[in-house]
Amino acid sequence: MNRQPAWIIGQGRLVVAMGDLTLAEHEAIVNAANSSLLGGGGVDGAIHRAAGPELLAACKAIVAKRGPLPPGQAVITPGFRLKARWVIHTVGPIWHGGGHDEERLLASAYDASLALAAEHGLSNVAFPAISCGAYGYPLDSAASVAVGRLSAGIAAGLVCEAAMILFSEAAHDAFVTAAKTLLGDPPLENA
Repeated sequence: MNRQPAWIIGQGRLVVAMGDLTLAEHEAIVNAANSSLLGGGGVDGAIHRAAGPELLAACKAIVAKRGPLPPGQAVITPGFRLKARWVIHTVGPIWHGGGHDEERLLASAYDASLALAAEHGLSNVAFPAISCGAYGYPLDSAASVAVGRLSAGIAAGLVCEAAMILFSEAAHDAFVTAAKTLLGDPPLENA
């Protein structure tokens, strides 16, 4: 990973990086899942492929017990074959133009993921751009929500580090811009 500006927030930090989330060496990575938790395209499919069939079995067991995961909620499974020990699965909203509670549901997806990380004693978590792929959430708007919720979670001591690990240049640029707007210039350019 390269180009990793970081912002200090209280005793923690927010990092924005380009890279492959499935290779992240954080304690947990967040999966932008669909409600079935059965894998799919984008980061969800990549995480399922990298973690191996055990992840699908664990997700099927969760859905069998509790039903489909609604937008804004999160569950946790082991990471199996990933470098990350845990995968936090959350469902973001599908973008319908912004008038269908999308912002609240997206904020809730980040908040629920941070809360699960704290509940499991995890100090560092890597996130994708939730809802920005097939679900169509505009990058700039999603980045502002994500940076706001992650910085609040870090400030509250839920985690010591939250990293946005983004696959595309456009996503990276949108998240860096949002972080600069909300938090100022990064004191750490290559964290």
